[in-house]
Amino acid sequence: MIRRMVLVFLGAAAVFLVPWTVYLAHTLPDRYDTGQWRTAWVGFDVALLCCFASGAWLGLHRRRSAVPLLSATAALLCCDAWFDVLLDWASPDRWTSVLLAVFGELPIAVVLLVVARRLLAGTPRRAVSPRDVEVHTDPGHGRVLRALPASADDLAAATGRPPPEIAASLDVLAAGGYVERHEDGVWHAIPQHLREPRPDEFDEPHRSLVAAYLDELYERELRLLSWAAAHREEFGAWAGTQRAKVRVTEPQLRELEAAYREMLAPYCHQRGGPAPGTREVALRFYAFPSQR
Repeated sequence: MIRRMVLVFLGAAAVFLVPWTVYLAHTLPDRYDTGQWRTAWVGFDVALLCCFASGAWLGLHRRRSAVPLLSATAALLCCDAWFDVLLDWASPDRWTSVLLAVFGELPIAVVLLVVARRLLAGTPRRAVSPRDVEVHTDPGHGRVLRALPASADDLAAATGRPPPEIAASLDVLAAGGYVERHEDGVWHAIPQHLREPRPDEFDEPHRSLVAAYLDELYERELRLLSWAAAHREEFGAWAGTQRAKVRVTEPQLRELEAAYREMLAPYCHQRGGPAPGTREVALRFYAFPSQR
């Protein structure tokens, strides 16, 4: 109901602004003297500064609240360019304002909108491929991933494997988009959002490979859940449990899953080394029809 009212209001406002804009175009004077000119522009720039600073902090921490703020900052930059050019059009600073708008304010606004779009999209979600199955079923690759971030030499020492094997494993993981090497030589894991496949999506022999992978995956999950249930009293504040039954449509279930991924995104993108006081925590999202 509220959504429909907002949409009706937006449509009515758009219709109302048509005659109002025509009226202003015929009645407003070409020149107008006003007070508080300096305060208006200084206040505008202070607001723009706050938007830049807040957007930088939120973007650095990959907060999704940065999306509306970056969009608002882009809108303010476009407004800044518009008024600078128009108000300086009859002055000697005309071309300076045009150059600042074309090569400064408008390109920055476009960059901010692109960054906002990427933050809104989050980590791309893709289907599991046969290469992903091979990566996840190879214990050597798993040991390398668990030891990251680390240099190649540190990985060899941590896993007890010779450097040529570590280099080969890193090549495979890098080709699959699982790791990346930073300028300091340290390898970091890249967050993954993989959609669980259905075996019938593949042709043989990959179909059998994927089916076996899924069977083993759920066996590991059951063992992990059994272990967690047996040790639940030992975790203290490091454990949490939520259970719920809801009635939803299939599209609503997809929205719920997407919201869960969005909530995890800021934590998945913390690519530095483990910070003091942190622990690795296993999180799972399962949704299935209730039989009761």
